[in-house]
Amino acid sequence: MTLRIYNTLSKQIEELKPIDGNEVTMYSCGPTVYDYVHIGNLRTFMMADFLRRTLLFSGYNVKHIKNITDVGHLTQDDIDAGEDKMLKAAKRENKNPYDIAKFYEEAFHEDEAKLHILPANKFTRATEYISQMIELIQRLFEKGYAYESNGSVYYDIDKFEGYGKLSGNALENLKIGARLEANPDKKNPYDLALWLKAGEEHLMKWESPWGVGYPGWHIECSAMSISNLGETLDIHTGGEDNIFPHHENEIAQSEGATGKKFVNYWVHARFLLVNGEKMSKSKGNFYTLKDIENKGFNPLAYRYLCLTAHFQTQMNFTEQSLQDSENALEKLFNFISSIDDQEEGKVLDEYAKKFQAALEDNLDTPRAIALVWELLKNKEISDIDKKVTLLKFDEVLGLGLANVSTIETETLTINIASPENRTITIRNSTGSIISAYILNLIQEREIARIAKDFLTSDRIRDELKEKGYETKDTPEGIEITKIK
Repeated sequence: MTLRIYNTLSKQIEELKPIDGNEVTMYSCGPTVYDYVHIGNLRTFMMADFLRRTLLFSGYNVKHIKNITDVGHLTQDDIDAGEDKMLKAAKRENKNPYDIAKFYEEAFHEDEAKLHILPANKFTRATEYISQMIELIQRLFEKGYAYESNGSVYYDIDKFEGYGKLSGNALENLKIGARLEANPDKKNPYDLALWLKAGEEHLMKWESPWGVGYPGWHIECSAMSISNLGETLDIHTGGEDNIFPHHENEIAQSEGATGKKFVNYWVHARFLLVNGEKMSKSKGNFYTLKDIENKGFNPLAYRYLCLTAHFQTQMNFTEQSLQDSENALEKLFNFISSIDDQEEGKVLDEYAKKFQAALEDNLDTPRAIALVWELLKNKEISDIDKKVTLLKFDEVLGLGLANVSTIETETLTINIASPENRTITIRNSTGSIISAYILNLIQEREIARIAKDFLTSDRIRDELKEKGYETKDTPEGIEITKIK
């Protein structure tokens, strides 16, 4: 079977034909590490994860690179003006920008791990590729696309034929509808910055042939992708907000320097809405993964929710939709944990082929999820075959079905990752199965109690109550009962 995917460049669904047979090169625009990523960003990263897992499921080998933007991403991206987002965050938190980058990169990796997003084969930090960026800019000078002005370097967009082929923002339209502020250093207001002169107060800067400065945001991805994946990539992913100007400018820079097609397949996820509106801090509908956790939800409920919406459609996030997703996830966990692993089962070829066909049909994850429930409802199939088949599906779904930990009526003794390295015994008095997520909440509450963080301990206790469980601390351990 062959993957067919919507290509933003051609504006149609195309059959994937990798450059190197079974080897697929894939580059994903990662986070700018000046703040916590929001759930809209995470949806885009999960789309790339679903795509990568589908390729692996279908037998391809994938080399996946994801960048970390830790310098140069400006607050006004369309005109290459404004403040560097890293420096803005450093001022906001009164920290060194390198410390800001380290902190928020670690937070990003934690979020990806909670959502079971496979780590990229390599994460490339912009600050580690300055020499490659300078080399690429020098190639653009040689080809006649770059020009220096007052210590900064710009790309002469007029000289690149086909500008706008990805986004539809043709150069003629930019000229007619330009509302860009005049920059005396630029030949044209729409020319993009490749290298920016740094003032004395600028904290992140490097030596270059054009003086001390720092790279423009767009040149970073061109340099990092070409350095690791070659001059032509199979797949480049990102959010639809990246299409213009970022990805359009990546094409101009990369193709201008190499003379080769930069990317064969551009794959973009649509925007996320919150309660039908665009997400923004000013509207009070801005969510991070931690916000979801603080409301008592399993992060994987959000992953499940993203699976139910096609990547080419806007997804409307609501608390009710998240609750529905968590309920569905709990049903899957409970089914998986209820089946005796000592039985032998098999992957059902008929369902496996349907599942693969759905994914290879433009990454149709809603159809794949529907197939999960069709399988579970089929009374003619044994439960053990259902379980084995679902575990196979989970290689793409990434819901962690193979690692579901539960307790039924027996007691469970678990180690607590705390300085005291304590163990606790949990006695299940509910008369039903308790999922891994509930067990994890109990552990977190115990860790908070050990640390005398009673605010967190009480919050988790209330969260457990919201989910219908009550815990009681006894000399024998923690007893958990069902209250609703």
